[in-house]
Amino acid sequence: MKDREEKALQWHSAFHAAIQIELMEDMEFLQFFQEYNLTQKPLQIDTLIIKVEAGRKIKKSFGRIFRQYNIIEYKSPTDYLCVNDFYKVLGYLCLYQSDTEKVMEIPPDELTMTLVSNHYPREMIKHLQQQYHAEIKKAFPGIYYVTGLLFPMQILINQKLSKEENVWLSRLRQDLQEEEDMNPLIHAYKGHDKSPLYAAVMDLIVRANQKHFKEGSEQMCDALRELFADELKQMKQNGLEEGRAEGRAQGHAEGLEIKLIQQVCKKLLKGKSPETIADDLEEELDVINRICSAAHPFAPDYDCNKIHAVLSSRTDSQGCLK
Repeated sequence: MKDREEKALQWHSAFHAAIQIELMEDMEFLQFFQEYNLTQKPLQIDTLIIKVEAGRKIKKSFGRIFRQYNIIEYKSPTDYLCVNDFYKVLGYLCLYQSDTEKVMEIPPDELTMTLVSNHYPREMIKHLQQQYHAEIKKAFPGIYYVTGLLFPMQILINQKLSKEENVWLSRLRQDLQEEEDMNPLIHAYKGHDKSPLYAAVMDLIVRANQKHFKEGSEQMCDALRELFADELKQMKQNGLEEGRAEGRAQGHAEGLEIKLIQQVCKKLLKGKSPETIADDLEEELDVINRICSAAHPFAPDYDCNKIHAVLSSRTDSQGCLK
């Protein structure tokens, strides 16, 4: 169940978008690489940030430690940092530094390590203190510097970050509150709804906190409807809402479900098996099997709206692919 939820909610993609939003002031001086391949074989860094200008000072508190090459490991809200994660990311830094055409092409003193989690990694920190006599210092709210290691390192605790400075990163969670979190997010999102970065983060946050948004005050629901008015209108035109305008969260979730059904049906037409489709789309096999089962009577024309209706009739109102 946990793995299924993690795949449905693409936390890492939202994190990559959120960190770009937070660093927007310095965007022209930075390059961002998501799931950066360290070698020719799959071995990916969650996020790599390279300064275009090596000596550029980053305005955000979590960017103060940055040098030219900055490797970031992100853990979703239900995951934890452990000792192995430290050594894995340390290995990433060493590989990134050494896998170059020229010797010392990447100076070791221009590398930093950032570990991001919603939970304080006590066991990992205890290990670093005992094994390397590392020193841990709270530099800013939710930001801890670790010194005495091979590379400069910091640990970011999402939920402890300054919510004023890090509007998006601090709220990349599943336990948001209306007054403290949701209302500021709605305010920050206004005027940015056409931006793919903002949309990616907001979409993930709305889906992850769907229950809270549904149970929110009438004022907040009105604000959401106003904020996503254009999207809701388009969803209705596409037959995704059909008079069931219960808010952007549910409507957009249904749109994503129909999009997934469309992708599955295209691959079924190519003769692909459910197992292959699940691998191609990086979805749980159980989800793909349910779609394939519902789609079978409609082959080969595959009316995606009707398939979605069949799936919905088999489950409750929380979503046919949950």
